[in-house]
Amino acid sequence: MTLTLQQVNEMTQDGFVDAFGPLFEHSPWVAERTWSSRPFATRQDLISSLEREVWRADQEQQLALLRAHPDLGTRVRMTDHSVQEQAGAGLNQLSLEEYEQFIQLNKLYTDAFQFPFIMAVKGQTKETIREALSHRIHREVEEERIQALQEVCKIGRFRLEALLVNEAEGKR
Repeated sequence: MTLTLQQVNEMTQDGFVDAFGPLFEHSPWVAERTWSSRPFATRQDLISSLEREVWRADQEQQLALLRAHPDLGTRVRMTDHSVQEQAGAGLNQLSLEEYEQFIQLNKLYTDAFQFPFIMAVKGQTKETIREALSHRIHREVEEERIQALQEVCKIGRFRLEALLVNEAEGKR
């Protein structure tokens, strides 16, 4: 499904949440809160409104959003978006040794921060993801929480790009 900005602005709240709720992993509240910001003059207005709701949320809601994301490089049940994104980065083709490394690094990370490692993997490789994970494990909790929320917003932008078409040009 692709949408124009005009179609977005004409949506009911239920339609809006159905379309944009999945942009933020198992957290339709982001879209629910954004709907009242319509009409959106530009694509950037839409994504800025969605991201603003992520940052306005209290810390418990933000942590729930972070915890809704799957570990990278593991073989757990995921949303279609996550499956496609991880496959695009080669995380669905890990060797047994690589898989075990990701399991170990993800456990260390989650033990340290109480939420899974989150990274927008579009345009990344399994090597760059593993390197970022190894590096970010050593950060302070608040610094990493902010980084993880920034990554969530980046993931939302990538997912939104795939959903919207440019009305003037008739393409994405």
